[in-house]
Amino acid sequence: MASGKFIGSLRFSVQLIVLMSVLHLLRSTTGFPPVSWGLLPRTQDGLWGIIMSPLMHGSWSHLFSNMPPLFVLSFLLFYFYRRIAWQTFILIYVLTGMAVWLAGRPVIHVGASGVIYGLLAFIFWSGIFRRNIKSIILALIVLMYYGSMFTGIFPGERDISWESHLLGALTGIVTAFWFMTNREDDEEPPRYSWEDETPEENFFLDRDTFQKHKSDQRG
Repeated sequence: MASGKFIGSLRFSVQLIVLMSVLHLLRSTTGFPPVSWGLLPRTQDGLWGIIMSPLMHGSWSHLFSNMPPLFVLSFLLFYFYRRIAWQTFILIYVLTGMAVWLAGRPVIHVGASGVIYGLLAFIFWSGIFRRNIKSIILALIVLMYYGSMFTGIFPGERDISWESHLLGALTGIVTAFWFMTNREDDEEPPRYSWEDETPEENFFLDRDTFQKHKSDQRG
């Protein structure tokens, strides 16, 4: 069971990375510009970018910089939050794109960084909202390894879509809050044997003894 869970989680992360690599290879060899499927806010043509822009990258270095965190964070999501993994990933993916389309600068946005920030925020804030040992440990791990990425939510270099970072992170927080009560099997608190025991119904005196005594006095 554990091995199947590991392989299933690993398969998704690998397939996602392979898909982005194949698309970028095709783009590089055919000369197809990434902006054709990029996200251009508040335009009809830019709507395609909500789905396609996270899969498109401007260069190999851009792709390679996004690969490691996307691989690790998607694996953590599908391994430790298996029950809600698909819903979480789809919500972060789509809502981040929609938010950038609505509020981003009127430039072409491409790359998976918005999804990465969404996954990062989801795992971190799940530790705060769920407050169990597993989610807290995961939150500390991503904070230790990827905490410096949170500086990317502020305006910086012109060619970096900080809006995708910020709106992706906000989407991750909202998604973590939305699913905070959807517990995994290993998040349920242990149930002790005495909690299932029925209380003893044997009493030294009848439970209505004093009530009868009061009734006799009134009579």
